[in-house]
Amino acid sequence: MLALRLVRGSHPLVQLRRLLVAAAAAGVGFLLLCTLGYAVGHPAHSSASVLRLLWCALPIAATVQFAVAVARTDPATRPRPGLSSAGLGPARLTAIAAASTAVACTLGSLVALLLYLHLRGDITGLPFDGAAAGLLAADQPLPLAAALTLLAIVPVAGSVAAGLALRPRGARAPAPEGAARPVPTGLPWGVALVAAGLAVETYAGRGGGAGVALPGRFDGSPGGVLAGWVLTAAGLALAGPGLTHLCGRLLQTARPGAVRLLAGRVLMTEATRIGRPLGVVCAVLSGTLAAATLYGAAGGGTAFGPLTGLGAGVVMACTTATLLTAALESRQCRTHTAEALQRLGAPPTVLRTAALLRAGALTAVFLPLTWLIGELAALPLTA
Repeated sequence: MLALRLVRGSHPLVQLRRLLVAAAAAGVGFLLLCTLGYAVGHPAHSSASVLRLLWCALPIAATVQFAVAVARTDPATRPRPGLSSAGLGPARLTAIAAASTAVACTLGSLVALLLYLHLRGDITGLPFDGAAAGLLAADQPLPLAAALTLLAIVPVAGSVAAGLALRPRGARAPAPEGAARPVPTGLPWGVALVAAGLAVETYAGRGGGAGVALPGRFDGSPGGVLAGWVLTAAGLALAGPGLTHLCGRLLQTARPGAVRLLAGRVLMTEATRIGRPLGVVCAVLSGTLAAATLYGAAGGGTAFGPLTGLGAGVVMACTTATLLTAALESRQCRTHTAEALQRLGAPPTVLRTAALLRAGALTAVFLPLTWLIGELAALPLTA
């Protein structure tokens, strides 16, 4: 009940972020229900149904990541003076964050169920009654227990992930602002994973092998190529913090001024918070670029199906929204520094120029890298 009251009394922008989480959960829930409908309508194709269910893991992971990012920036879950005496200590605030995430995801799952039933024709009286009856196996009864189980995946996973991310970690000495932060250590491992993934893709693309049915037109991709794509994406996500830290160091080279020092120091300090979602975005964009290259090499033809487009849209939207939310969280953590600079008489253009420098440095490093990885990932299947 307390979590519901906090949700109702939040700022409109906070409510908007929660609604976006609900929308993402609705998209994933609809994909899961469509997978269930395919399994009910095609009982002889059990392997294809399992493969479709496995492909839903990517949208689920992206949605859970976005839900955790929103929970971290929720003002209602931040420790404030006086809350502990009122019974709202760190553990209770973590429980509230998990409950708020579960409420938003459950709302999206309910919307997905209502939309699915409406498009099947089970709910009438609205436009587009039964518009997708053939696609959703409306001639077969819907197993309610299986549907509810699938719809519970995102709320349960989101609430558990939010609780683990915000759980109290014991008493630790607070860091003074400006203190040196540990350098991210994932860059060498990320580079190694990217190299291994590209090598696996190249070997599998030349050697052929059993085809794996992918969404859209890619029905004969070797399984080794898919494994290479996974390794490459994991490598980019792991190398993101290290590359962000490197961008901060590069900004501070060659006799920098105050603005470059400020921009570089912020990137080094926030490398882990910003670098991880940035690496995930680069992994998604490189995979999208590789898929577009393969689709163009195949000569067009049949377009991607609506469910494939929905899944890809959910992944791209959630990863981008997670990056923007992480940037907002980083800005909130630097509020005291910005106020101190303003009290010292720093002009407002200093902060804006530093922000532009950070964005430019990250773009100059990550954009060419994303394009290069995408082209190399598609090369084994287009050569």
